[in-house]
This record gives sequence, structure tokens and C-alpha cells, in this order.
Amino acid sequence: MNKKTIRDIAVEGNRVLVRVDFNVPLDIKTGVITDDSRIRAALPTIKYLVDRKAKVILCSHLGRPKGKVVEGLGMSPIARRLSQLIKIPVSTAPDCIGSDVEKEVNKLKGGDILLLENIRFHAKEEANDPSFAQTLAKLADIYVDDAFGTAHRSHASTVGVAKHLPAVAGFLMEKELKALGDILTDPKHPFATLLGGAKVSDKIGMIQNILDKVDLLLIGGGMAATFLKASGYEVGLSLLEANKQGLAHALMGAAKQKGASLFLPTDVMVTSSINEEAAGEIVPVGGIPADKIIVDIGPKTIELFSKNIKKCQTVFWNGPMGVYEMPQFSRGTKAMAELLANMKATTVVGGGSTAEIVEEMNLAHKMTHVSTGGGASLNFLEGKMLPGVTVLLDKGK
Repeated sequence: MNKKTIRDIAVEGNRVLVRVDFNVPLDIKTGVITDDSRIRAALPTIKYLVDRKAKVILCSHLGRPKGKVVEGLGMSPIARRLSQLIKIPVSTAPDCIGSDVEKEVNKLKGGDILLLENIRFHAKEEANDPSFAQTLAKLADIYVDDAFGTAHRSHASTVGVAKHLPAVAGFLMEKELKALGDILTDPKHPFATLLGGAKVSDKIGMIQNILDKVDLLLIGGGMAATFLKASGYEVGLSLLEANKQGLAHALMGAAKQKGASLFLPTDVMVTSSINEEAAGEIVPVGGIPADKIIVDIGPKTIELFSKNIKKCQTVFWNGPMGVYEMPQFSRGTKAMAELLANMKATTVVGGGSTAEIVEEMNLAHKMTHVSTGGGASLNFLEGKMLPGVTVLLDKGK
């Protein structure tokens, strides 16, 4: 990584604005955080700044308030949990800009932490409004981006403020860029990529970018239906991107041409409807009933995928193998998570729902790296420049 980090800049006594990603799963009615992994991921950066007596100003979004104040999406529950984790008080601001916020910032002493109110309560945040970014930047002397999960967004708090302050990466941002960067530049072989989730279209760019780097490409989840259809199988009422069949066929051809082995399910679990009471049945991919929906990979596919993944030294996984939210359709996803957790290889888990799954199963600590960014990790692996990374200072400057 050629970007400066907080190690490369004097933070002592300075006001440091840190963009964190505290968009955690939250029960809006009770304020109970159901998964605090994103808060814990930011702790090394926050502790580093606190230990060096910086005046720490944290900003984050929570949920999708769409530019309006939404009750239940305030940052107070986040501040309480962060205070418990870091074991020092965390104060909250009534807003993220304005005279009242400036007063709170002026009260800060070295080692204090202030969490600003939900940055997306202002529509100007997502619009990357220059005046909003400038006003936000006036609160601080230094800007630190530790929110990899929003690095693919050109927002005021991820891009705009960097025009007004020296901008460097936090430790989480550094960790993410290194772990994902190593996959693109120097993976240990054999290298497998395991993909699931609903849509082929979400992962087309990534597949195209890594095809000449992977040895094995394994496809499950809803997106497998499009590949199966492109291979000549009927997929019943399964979710299907009909306009992507040609592309799926082309990707399979490109994989073969580049010498990558591509594996599709050989058997699947199907059901008539997706609900908590629904029962599933296992069928071969050549015998999917016309009135059924694919909801998981089958036991023979689990065995096939496992046998080949076990041979690998690097594995990247993004996307569940089925409708994981329903316990009866989660067997394939759980099998893959347990497989990766018990491997001695480099195992990198893409963010979003895949990260939530390994956290829920208490397997995250057994993976080499669990990304905090879903869309950001996919964009990075597509080879795209992330706006929130591009604006950070290069080393040597």
C-alpha cells in the first residue's frame, strides 16, 4: 500500500477527524446492537490516537436515513457500545456540523473521544456537497479514513474533507488494502474463489479481473442458476438473470481458456416457496422441477466444492450458497464457512452478508481476514480505484 497512515503523521494534541464505518446491525426499537464487529474493527486506530493524546472526532453513518433525521438511527447506542469496548467515556454531539458541534469539539482534551451524529442525516453528505465538506473539515486538523466499507462512495466525509485536511489511512483501511491487494498481486497457489449470492451482475467485473489469477472458480447461491441455465439446464422458478446468460457462458469459456477450473453445483436443494415453514428436497441439477426454486447447494456439491477447495493455499469467498436466512436452507453456506475456518490456507472473506455469517457462526477469528466492506471489496477486486482511497496522501508526499 503506497498511502500514508496515521503512523506517518504527527497526531499528538491535534484534532483528528476519523471516518469510521459504524453502520452496524441495530434493533431500532430497542437500540440493541446485534453485531458490533465493525466497531471492534476500528478500535486499533482509535486506541492509537487516544494513547497519543489526540482529540478524536469520529463520524459515521447508520442505516439509510436519506438526508433526514430518523428516530432510531441516532449514534447514542453506538457511543455506549464503543465506550464499553474501549473502556473510556465517549461523548456524543447533537449534530455533525454547526456551532453546537464546534462547542463540543472545543471542549475536547487530548485523549478524549467525540462521536458526531449520523452523518447521513444531512442530504449534502451523499451529494459530496463542497460547502458541507468544508464545514465538516473545519472541526479538525487531520483527517483519517478508517471506513473501508464506504471507500467506494464519493461522499463529503469520505472524499470531500480530504481536499481541506491532510488525509491518511487508519489501521483498518491499511489492513483491508493489504489483504485484498495480496489476492490481486501475490496470491499463494492454488488460488480458489468461491462465489455465491443472488446476482451474477454484482460480481461480473470481479470475475473478469481475477480470472487470470485463480486456479479454481466455484459458483453457488442464486447466481448459480444463471450459469446452470447458460449450461443448458432448466432451473424452474429460480432467480434468474436471463439477460446475463450470454455473459455467463462467455465467462465459462474464458475460464477454460485461461486454464481455471470452474465448478457449478451438481445437486441442489429446491422448494416450492421460501418461508420459515417451507421444506426442501435434494435433486440433481438435471432434474430441477419446473415449479421449484433453488435455495441451497446439495450434499454432493458440498463434497465436490470441499474436495477442491482443500487443495488450495488461498481462498476468497463472497456470497452465501443459498437462502441462509432460513435455517433449513443454510447447510451449504455453513459447510463452506466451517471448511474455510479449519484450513491452514490464507482465507479471505468478502464483506456484507458473508462477513455477517462468519461472525454469527463465531468463525471470524479463524479466518485470515474478514472484510468490513461488501461493495468496496468487490469494487477493489474488480480493479477499480476507490474514491476514498485515491484521496489519501501518497507515501513520500
